[in-house]
Amino acid sequence: PSMIAFSFSGVYSIVDGWFVGNYLNETGLAAINVAYPITAFILATGTALGMGGSIFISISQGKNELEEQKMYQGITFVLLVVASIIEMILIYAFYPQILMLFGASGEMLTMGEEYIRWIIFGTMFQIVGSGLVPIVRNYDGAHIAMVSMITGFMVNVILDWLFIAIFGWGLMGAAVATVTGQGCSIIPSVVFLAKKKKFISYMKVAVDMKKLREILAVSVSPFGLTFAGSVILIIVNRNAIKYGGDAAAACYAVISYVTYIVQMLIQGVGDGLQPLISRYFGAGKGEEVRILRKMAFMMAEITAIVSAVLLIAGSKPLAAFFGMGVHGASDVALAMPYFAVGMIFMAVERVMTSMFYAMDKNKYAYTLIYGELILMGILATFVLPPLMGVTGVWLSVAAAQTAMAVLSVLLLRKFRGSADGAIGAPVS
Repeated sequence: PSMIAFSFSGVYSIVDGWFVGNYLNETGLAAINVAYPITAFILATGTALGMGGSIFISISQGKNELEEQKMYQGITFVLLVVASIIEMILIYAFYPQILMLFGASGEMLTMGEEYIRWIIFGTMFQIVGSGLVPIVRNYDGAHIAMVSMITGFMVNVILDWLFIAIFGWGLMGAAVATVTGQGCSIIPSVVFLAKKKKFISYMKVAVDMKKLREILAVSVSPFGLTFAGSVILIIVNRNAIKYGGDAAAACYAVISYVTYIVQMLIQGVGDGLQPLISRYFGAGKGEEVRILRKMAFMMAEITAIVSAVLLIAGSKPLAAFFGMGVHGASDVALAMPYFAVGMIFMAVERVMTSMFYAMDKNKYAYTLIYGELILMGILATFVLPPLMGVTGVWLSVAAAQTAMAVLSVLLLRKFRGSADGAIGAPVS
């Protein structure tokens, strides 16, 4: 259920891109792609805060600490509301400059502004909705989290068709459809929490700076993991435009849409792992932690390998699906293998990152998440493109993911030798 929920969260932008690519033009498709990191930043904030709180809720469950659960839930909900207000104000004040920083200009900038302006108005829906999903999942509601995302997706599809294809509202219609869908996705989560835990009356809001710091410290990892794809999107977009122009940006838009679904599936494995890992780790059950880790590795790698094969084989039909012409489809077919192969290594890194932050091992998680972004930024900006042109931009992503996969294995070996890694049965 967690994988399905995350895959549907990744499909939101793809639905917008499909309608814009087929009913407007390739510049509109590129504009949504350039603007999407702002949406992703908003969603990553909600996911991170919700995940940070839910990890301590699960650890408290493992320790049978009921009052601690209530306090973590109350603090998390307040953080979600406060973050929504702050981000809406700040992003609205600076979004044109942010889009230009991401590489947008001319018609692409104008269309990107039209799209993101309406996205900002729905910040509260997006942060609270995405933040409730990890909490629901930690209260054994993985199926409800899945229903929430599917509900939002279905509303988004219907409204995209209505607003873009029928009413002709363009990028404004795409944004309004997305925000409305995300608002509707909140409903199943709220109903579940109201029935399961009496929601508002169950949570305990208290000024506990220690717990607040704990939640924020852990939130840095899932935020980085959720937003990492968008940081990569920003870096690759800027350098693709620099070395290949708007055609390269449109090519990468298609690739980023379809590979994002795979990234979300793999993150779904890791985040589906989190409630159980946190609970068993809190209870000191090392053997269960070991078994879950092995299951997650197998599932993530199978998902990555099958997806890589399908993406390489279907690259041209996928490009045509998004409204690309013959030349654009050929560009996608040439670039896709670099990204597809990189996902096989990314799967190792993402599972390990989720496991580390599920056990409150923030140092290891930070190293993997932010190390990938720094390395990829250096490779894509200064090292490979000057030597290989736009091909170097594509290759930089896979090279960074491969390096981080190797590092994650080394960190796992180090963790096995620590006191926490030795909890329970020997780790094979």
